[in-house]
Amino acid sequence: MSLRQAVVRSRAYLCLECGICTGSCPVSRFNAAYSPRLTVERALLLDEEESLHDHEIWACLTCGTCDVRCPSTVDFTGFMRDLRERARKAGNDGICTHAETIEAVLDLQLSPNFRRSTSWLRSLQTSSRGKVYYFGGCLPFLDVIFEDIGFEGTKIGRSSVRLLNALGIRPAVSCDEVCCGHDAYWTGRIDLVRTLADINVKAIRRTGAKQVIFSCPECFYMFKHIYPDIVGDLGFEPVYILNVLLEAIDKVKFKPVNAKVTYQDSCRLARIEGMVTEPRQVLQALPDVDFVEMQRMGKDAICCGSSNWVSCSRVNKQIQIDRLTEAASTGAKILVTSCPKCNIHLRCALRDEDCKVDIDVIDLMVLLASHLGGGKRGT
Repeated sequence: MSLRQAVVRSRAYLCLECGICTGSCPVSRFNAAYSPRLTVERALLLDEEESLHDHEIWACLTCGTCDVRCPSTVDFTGFMRDLRERARKAGNDGICTHAETIEAVLDLQLSPNFRRSTSWLRSLQTSSRGKVYYFGGCLPFLDVIFEDIGFEGTKIGRSSVRLLNALGIRPAVSCDEVCCGHDAYWTGRIDLVRTLADINVKAIRRTGAKQVIFSCPECFYMFKHIYPDIVGDLGFEPVYILNVLLEAIDKVKFKPVNAKVTYQDSCRLARIEGMVTEPRQVLQALPDVDFVEMQRMGKDAICCGSSNWVSCSRVNKQIQIDRLTEAASTGAKILVTSCPKCNIHLRCALRDEDCKVDIDVIDLMVLLASHLGGGKRGT
Protein backbone atom coordinates (compact mmCIF):
# COMPACT_ATOMS: atom_id res chain seq x y z
CA MET A 1 0.00 0.00 0.00
CA SER A 2 1.36 3.41 -1.00
CA LEU A 3 1.43 6.35 1.38
CA ARG A 4 -1.19 8.07 -0.76
CA GLN A 5 -3.49 5.04 -0.41
CA ALA A 6 -2.96 5.08 3.37
CA VAL A 7 -4.01 8.74 3.46
CA VAL A 8 -7.17 7.98 1.51
CA ARG A 9 -8.10 4.84 3.46
CA SER A 10 -7.72 6.59 6.82
CA ARG A 11 -9.39 9.82 5.64
CA ALA A 12 -6.28 11.68 6.82
CA TYR A 13 -6.92 14.31 4.13
CA LEU A 14 -9.89 15.48 6.25
CA CYS A 15 -7.58 16.60 9.08
CA LEU A 16 -8.55 20.13 10.17
CA GLU A 17 -5.33 20.63 12.14
CA CYS A 18 -7.47 21.48 15.17
CA GLY A 19 -5.00 19.77 17.51
CA ILE A 20 -7.61 17.76 19.44
CA CYS A 21 -5.72 14.55 18.69
CA THR A 22 -2.45 15.94 20.03
CA GLY A 23 -4.16 17.42 23.07
CA SER A 24 -5.73 14.03 23.80
CA CYS A 25 -2.67 11.87 23.11
CA PRO A 26 -1.04 10.39 26.26
CA VAL A 27 2.34 10.31 24.48
CA SER A 28 2.19 13.97 23.44
CA ARG A 29 1.60 14.94 27.04
CA PHE A 30 5.10 13.78 27.98
CA ASN A 31 6.83 13.96 24.60
CA ALA A 32 6.45 17.33 22.90
CA ALA A 33 8.15 15.98 19.77
CA TYR A 34 5.27 13.61 19.08
CA SER A 35 1.95 14.69 17.60
CA PRO A 36 -0.65 12.66 15.65
CA ARG A 37 -1.56 15.83 13.73
CA LEU A 38 2.04 16.58 12.74
CA THR A 39 2.59 12.97 11.69
CA VAL A 40 -0.30 13.28 9.26
CA GLU A 41 0.89 16.71 8.14
CA ARG A 42 4.36 15.37 7.35
CA ALA A 43 2.86 12.55 5.32
CA LEU A 44 0.77 15.01 3.33
CA LEU A 45 3.45 17.62 2.76
CA LEU A 46 6.87 15.97 2.91
CA ASP A 47 8.64 13.61 0.58
CA GLU A 48 7.41 10.04 1.17
CA GLU A 49 10.91 8.75 1.91
CA GLU A 50 11.34 11.37 4.60
CA SER A 51 8.02 10.49 6.23
CA LEU A 52 8.83 6.77 6.27
CA HIS A 53 12.09 7.36 8.15
CA ASP A 54 10.49 9.43 10.91
CA HIS A 55 11.24 7.43 14.07
CA GLU A 56 8.33 9.06 15.93
CA ILE A 57 5.86 6.85 14.07
CA TRP A 58 6.85 4.10 16.52
CA ALA A 59 5.89 6.22 19.53
CA CYS A 60 2.15 5.84 18.85
CA LEU A 61 0.39 3.54 21.34
CA THR A 62 -2.44 2.77 18.89
CA CYS A 63 -4.72 3.38 21.89
CA GLY A 64 -7.43 4.99 19.76
CA THR A 65 -7.98 8.07 21.94
CA CYS A 66 -7.41 10.37 18.98
CA ASP A 67 -9.78 8.32 16.82
CA VAL A 68 -12.78 8.68 19.15
CA ARG A 69 -12.21 12.42 19.64
CA CYS A 70 -11.38 13.52 16.09
CA PRO A 71 -14.20 15.79 14.78
CA SER A 72 -13.32 14.75 11.22
CA THR A 73 -13.39 11.00 12.03
CA VAL A 74 -9.83 10.52 10.81
CA ASP A 75 -8.63 6.97 11.48
CA PHE A 76 -5.26 7.97 12.97
CA THR A 77 -4.41 4.52 14.33
CA GLY A 78 -5.21 2.89 10.98
CA PHE A 79 -3.02 5.48 9.27
CA MET A 80 -0.16 4.73 11.68
CA ARG A 81 -0.50 1.00 11.03
CA ASP A 82 -0.30 1.50 7.27
CA LEU A 83 2.57 3.96 7.66
CA ARG A 84 4.49 1.46 9.76
CA GLU A 85 4.01 -1.24 7.15
CA ARG A 86 5.56 1.05 4.56
CA ALA A 87 8.30 2.20 6.96
CA ARG A 88 9.29 -1.36 7.82
CA LYS A 89 9.76 -2.14 4.14
CA ALA A 90 11.90 0.99 3.87
CA GLY A 91 14.15 -0.23 6.71
CA ASN A 92 12.68 1.80 9.58
CA ASP A 93 11.75 -0.63 12.37
CA GLY A 94 10.73 0.18 15.91
CA ILE A 95 13.11 -0.75 18.70
CA CYS A 96 11.89 -4.09 20.09
CA THR A 97 11.51 -4.19 23.85
CA HIS A 98 12.71 -6.98 26.17
CA ALA A 99 15.69 -7.74 23.94
CA GLU A 100 13.40 -9.06 21.20
CA THR A 101 12.47 -12.05 23.40
CA ILE A 102 8.77 -11.74 22.61
CA GLU A 103 9.40 -11.60 18.87
CA ALA A 104 11.60 -14.68 19.24
CA VAL A 105 8.75 -16.53 20.96
CA LEU A 106 6.45 -15.57 18.08
CA ASP A 107 8.93 -16.84 15.50
CA LEU A 108 9.30 -20.08 17.50
CA GLN A 109 5.55 -20.69 17.22
CA LEU A 110 5.88 -20.69 13.44
CA SER A 111 8.38 -23.54 13.47
CA PRO A 112 7.00 -26.69 11.75
CA ASN A 113 8.06 -28.68 14.81
CA PHE A 114 6.30 -26.38 17.28
CA ARG A 115 3.41 -27.79 19.29
CA ARG A 116 2.22 -25.99 22.40
CA SER A 117 1.24 -27.78 25.59
CA THR A 118 -2.14 -27.52 27.28
CA SER A 119 -0.81 -29.07 30.50
CA TRP A 120 -1.20 -25.69 32.24
CA LEU A 121 -4.96 -26.34 32.12
CA ARG A 122 -4.60 -29.68 33.90
CA SER A 123 -7.30 -30.38 36.55
CA LEU A 124 -9.77 -28.13 34.72
CA GLN A 125 -12.60 -29.38 32.53
CA THR A 126 -11.55 -29.06 28.86
CA SER A 127 -11.89 -31.21 25.77
CA SER A 128 -10.32 -31.66 22.35
CA ARG A 129 -13.60 -31.06 20.50
CA GLY A 130 -16.77 -29.14 21.24
CA LYS A 131 -19.05 -26.31 20.23
CA VAL A 132 -17.26 -23.82 22.53
CA TYR A 133 -13.51 -23.14 22.27
CA TYR A 134 -11.24 -21.16 24.63
CA PHE A 135 -8.36 -19.28 22.98
CA GLY A 136 -5.43 -18.75 25.36
CA GLY A 137 -3.08 -17.04 22.92
CA CYS A 138 0.37 -16.17 24.24
CA LEU A 139 -0.56 -16.24 27.93
CA PRO A 140 1.58 -19.32 28.76
CA PHE A 141 4.69 -17.85 27.12
CA LEU A 142 4.51 -14.49 28.87
CA ASP A 143 4.89 -16.14 32.28
CA VAL A 144 8.57 -16.84 31.74
CA ILE A 145 9.36 -13.42 30.31
CA PHE A 146 7.64 -11.47 33.09
CA GLU A 147 8.19 -13.77 36.05
CA ASP A 148 10.28 -11.09 37.79
CA ILE A 149 7.28 -8.73 38.10
CA GLY A 150 4.90 -11.43 39.31
CA PHE A 151 2.85 -11.69 36.13
CA GLU A 152 1.08 -15.03 35.69
CA GLY A 153 -0.50 -15.38 32.29
CA THR A 154 -1.40 -19.01 32.88
CA LYS A 155 -3.31 -17.93 36.00
CA ILE A 156 -5.44 -15.63 33.85
CA GLY A 157 -6.12 -18.49 31.43
CA ARG A 158 -6.82 -21.00 34.19
CA SER A 159 -9.12 -18.54 35.94
CA SER A 160 -11.04 -17.96 32.73
CA VAL A 161 -11.57 -21.67 32.14
CA ARG A 162 -12.47 -22.19 35.79
CA LEU A 163 -15.18 -19.54 35.48
CA LEU A 164 -16.49 -21.18 32.32
CA ASN A 165 -16.57 -24.51 34.15
CA ALA A 166 -18.57 -22.86 36.94
CA LEU A 167 -21.14 -21.93 34.30
CA GLY A 168 -21.29 -25.52 33.08
CA ILE A 169 -19.10 -24.89 30.01
CA ARG A 170 -16.36 -27.37 29.14
CA PRO A 171 -14.42 -25.59 26.39
CA ALA A 172 -12.33 -27.21 23.71
CA VAL A 173 -8.63 -26.28 23.60
CA SER A 174 -5.95 -27.09 21.04
CA CYS A 175 -2.20 -27.64 20.97
CA ASP A 176 -2.18 -26.21 17.45
CA GLU A 177 -3.16 -22.60 18.14
CA VAL A 178 -0.51 -19.87 17.92
CA CYS A 179 -0.20 -16.13 18.66
CA CYS A 180 -3.16 -14.09 17.36
CA GLY A 181 -0.80 -11.64 15.62
CA HIS A 182 -2.08 -8.46 17.28
CA ASP A 183 1.34 -6.88 17.73
CA ALA A 184 2.53 -8.01 14.31
CA TYR A 185 -0.54 -6.32 12.82
CA TRP A 186 0.07 -2.97 14.51
CA THR A 187 3.76 -2.99 13.61
CA GLY A 188 3.08 -3.58 9.92
CA ARG A 189 3.97 -7.27 9.58
CA ILE A 190 0.83 -8.09 7.60
CA ASP A 191 2.27 -11.17 5.84
CA LEU A 192 3.00 -12.72 9.23
CA VAL A 193 -0.54 -11.92 10.40
CA ARG A 194 -1.96 -13.78 7.40
CA THR A 195 0.08 -16.86 8.31
CA LEU A 196 -1.00 -16.78 11.96
CA ALA A 197 -4.65 -16.24 11.05
CA ASP A 198 -4.61 -19.22 8.70
CA ILE A 199 -3.05 -21.50 11.34
CA ASN A 200 -5.45 -20.43 14.10
CA VAL A 201 -8.65 -20.60 12.09
CA LYS A 202 -7.80 -24.07 10.76
CA ALA A 203 -6.88 -25.29 14.27
CA ILE A 204 -10.17 -24.07 15.73
CA ARG A 205 -12.27 -25.44 12.87
CA ARG A 206 -10.79 -28.89 13.50
CA THR A 207 -12.33 -28.87 16.98
CA GLY A 208 -15.82 -28.32 15.57
CA ALA A 209 -16.27 -25.12 17.59
CA LYS A 210 -18.99 -22.67 16.67
CA GLN A 211 -18.12 -20.14 19.36
CA VAL A 212 -14.64 -19.01 20.48
CA ILE A 213 -14.24 -17.32 23.85
CA PHE A 214 -11.42 -14.88 24.59
CA SER A 215 -10.12 -13.42 27.85
CA CYS A 216 -7.57 -11.21 26.05
CA PRO A 217 -9.09 -8.08 24.43
CA GLU A 218 -6.36 -7.95 21.80
CA CYS A 219 -6.92 -11.54 20.65
CA PHE A 220 -10.66 -10.84 20.54
CA TYR A 221 -10.04 -7.72 18.45
CA MET A 222 -7.97 -9.65 15.90
CA PHE A 223 -10.48 -12.45 15.45
CA LYS A 224 -13.48 -10.13 15.28
CA HIS A 225 -12.13 -7.31 13.13
CA ILE A 226 -9.01 -8.45 11.25
CA TYR A 227 -9.27 -12.19 10.62
CA PRO A 228 -12.48 -11.98 8.53
CA ASP A 229 -10.72 -9.65 6.10
CA ILE A 230 -7.91 -12.18 5.75
CA VAL A 231 -9.65 -15.58 5.69
CA GLY A 232 -13.27 -14.65 5.00
CA ASP A 233 -16.02 -16.35 7.01
CA LEU A 234 -14.42 -17.82 10.12
CA GLY A 235 -17.04 -20.49 10.59
CA PHE A 236 -17.38 -19.58 14.26
CA GLU A 237 -18.35 -16.59 16.40
CA PRO A 238 -15.71 -14.68 18.42
CA VAL A 239 -17.10 -13.82 21.88
CA TYR A 240 -15.46 -11.93 24.71
CA ILE A 241 -15.69 -13.73 28.05
CA LEU A 242 -17.45 -10.86 29.84
CA ASN A 243 -20.52 -11.35 27.66
CA VAL A 244 -20.59 -15.05 28.51
CA LEU A 245 -20.28 -14.34 32.23
CA LEU A 246 -23.01 -11.69 32.23
CA GLU A 247 -25.51 -14.11 30.76
CA ALA A 248 -25.38 -16.33 33.84
CA ILE A 249 -23.36 -14.61 36.55
CA ASP A 250 -26.42 -14.40 38.80
CA LYS A 251 -26.30 -18.20 39.04
CA VAL A 252 -22.74 -18.27 40.40
CA LYS A 253 -21.97 -17.92 44.08
CA PHE A 254 -19.02 -15.67 45.02
CA LYS A 255 -17.28 -15.10 48.33
CA PRO A 256 -17.08 -11.52 49.68
CA VAL A 257 -14.19 -9.37 48.47
CA ASN A 258 -14.16 -6.83 51.32
CA ALA A 259 -11.90 -4.42 49.45
CA LYS A 260 -12.01 -1.12 47.59
CA VAL A 261 -11.20 -1.63 43.91
CA THR A 262 -10.94 0.47 40.77
CA TYR A 263 -10.80 -0.60 37.13
CA GLN A 264 -8.40 0.04 34.24
CA ASP A 265 -10.33 0.18 30.97
CA SER A 266 -8.59 -1.65 28.14
CA CYS A 267 -8.14 0.41 24.96
CA ARG A 268 -9.46 -2.41 22.78
CA LEU A 269 -12.48 -3.12 25.00
CA ALA A 270 -13.55 0.40 25.93
CA ARG A 271 -12.72 2.52 22.90
CA ILE A 272 -13.00 0.00 20.08
CA GLU A 273 -15.66 -2.41 21.39
CA GLY A 274 -17.52 0.06 23.59
CA MET A 275 -17.44 -2.40 26.51
CA VAL A 276 -17.61 0.01 29.42
CA THR A 277 -20.57 -1.15 31.50
CA GLU A 278 -19.90 -4.90 31.15
CA PRO A 279 -16.73 -5.17 33.29
CA ARG A 280 -18.32 -2.97 35.92
CA GLN A 281 -21.45 -5.11 36.04
CA VAL A 282 -19.30 -8.19 36.55
CA LEU A 283 -17.22 -6.51 39.24
CA GLN A 284 -20.27 -5.34 41.13
CA ALA A 285 -21.67 -8.87 41.13
CA LEU A 286 -19.02 -9.65 43.74
CA PRO A 287 -20.33 -9.40 47.33
CA ASP A 288 -18.94 -6.62 49.52
CA VAL A 289 -16.84 -5.03 46.81
CA ASP A 290 -16.35 -1.28 47.16
CA PHE A 291 -15.99 -0.16 43.55
CA VAL A 292 -14.69 3.36 42.85
CA GLU A 293 -14.06 5.05 39.51
CA MET A 294 -10.96 6.87 38.41
CA GLN A 295 -11.54 10.34 37.00
CA ARG A 296 -10.60 9.19 33.50
CA MET A 297 -12.59 6.08 32.67
CA GLY A 298 -14.42 4.32 29.88
CA LYS A 299 -13.60 5.73 26.45
CA ASP A 300 -11.66 8.53 28.16
CA ALA A 301 -9.43 6.13 30.11
CA ILE A 302 -5.67 6.46 29.78
CA CYS A 303 -3.78 3.69 28.00
CA CYS A 304 -1.44 1.51 30.07
CA GLY A 305 1.39 3.32 28.33
CA SER A 306 3.01 0.83 26.02
CA SER A 307 1.96 -1.14 22.99
CA ASN A 308 3.09 -3.72 20.45
CA TRP A 309 6.37 -4.38 22.33
CA VAL A 310 8.18 -1.55 20.56
CA SER A 311 9.89 1.68 21.63
CA CYS A 312 9.23 1.59 25.38
CA SER A 313 10.90 4.69 26.83
CA ARG A 314 10.90 6.99 29.81
CA VAL A 315 7.81 8.61 28.30
CA ASN A 316 5.91 5.32 28.53
CA LYS A 317 6.92 4.91 32.16
CA GLN A 318 5.65 8.42 32.94
CA ILE A 319 2.28 7.54 31.39
CA GLN A 320 2.07 4.38 33.50
CA ILE A 321 3.08 6.06 36.75
CA ASP A 322 0.56 8.82 36.11
CA ARG A 323 -2.18 6.21 35.66
CA LEU A 324 -1.15 4.30 38.79
CA THR A 325 -1.16 7.54 40.77
CA GLU A 326 -4.69 8.27 39.55
CA ALA A 327 -5.79 4.78 40.59
CA ALA A 328 -4.29 5.16 44.06
CA SER A 329 -5.91 8.57 44.51
CA THR A 330 -9.33 6.84 44.57
CA GLY A 331 -8.34 5.10 47.80
CA ALA A 332 -8.54 1.71 46.09
CA LYS A 333 -6.19 -1.04 47.21
CA ILE A 334 -6.73 -3.13 44.07
CA LEU A 335 -6.43 -2.01 40.45
CA VAL A 336 -8.36 -4.48 38.30
CA THR A 337 -7.27 -5.03 34.68
CA SER A 338 -8.88 -6.97 31.84
CA CYS A 339 -5.97 -6.90 29.40
CA PRO A 340 -2.74 -8.88 29.99
CA LYS A 341 -0.70 -5.99 28.59
CA CYS A 342 -2.24 -3.53 31.05
CA ASN A 343 -1.44 -5.97 33.83
CA ILE A 344 2.18 -6.37 32.69
CA HIS A 345 2.93 -2.69 32.09
CA LEU A 346 1.33 -1.40 35.27
CA ARG A 347 3.05 -4.08 37.34
CA CYS A 348 6.34 -3.12 35.71
CA ALA A 349 5.81 0.57 36.50
CA LEU A 350 5.15 -0.23 40.17
CA ARG A 351 8.80 -1.32 40.41
CA ASP A 352 10.09 1.95 38.97
CA GLU A 353 12.09 4.04 41.44
CA ASP A 354 9.98 7.10 40.60
CA CYS A 355 6.72 5.31 41.38
CA LYS A 356 5.50 5.94 44.94
CA VAL A 357 2.22 4.06 44.56
CA ASP A 358 1.13 1.16 46.77
CA ILE A 359 -1.61 -0.78 45.00
CA ASP A 360 -2.17 -4.38 43.87
CA VAL A 361 -2.74 -5.04 40.15
CA ILE A 362 -5.05 -8.02 39.58
CA ASP A 363 -6.68 -9.38 36.43
CA LEU A 364 -10.48 -9.40 36.49
CA MET A 365 -10.73 -13.13 35.69
CA VAL A 366 -8.25 -13.94 38.45
CA LEU A 367 -10.18 -11.81 40.95
CA LEU A 368 -13.48 -13.48 40.03
CA ALA A 369 -12.11 -17.03 40.06
CA SER A 370 -10.32 -16.52 43.39
CA HIS A 371 -13.68 -15.62 44.96
CA LEU A 372 -15.76 -18.44 43.55
CA GLY A 373 -17.90 -19.82 46.34
CA GLY A 374 -17.84 -23.43 45.18
CA GLY A 375 -21.45 -23.64 44.16
CA LYS A 376 -24.36 -21.92 42.47
CA ARG A 377 -26.83 -19.53 44.00
CA GLY A 378 -29.95 -21.19 45.16
CA THR A 379 -28.27 -24.60 45.52
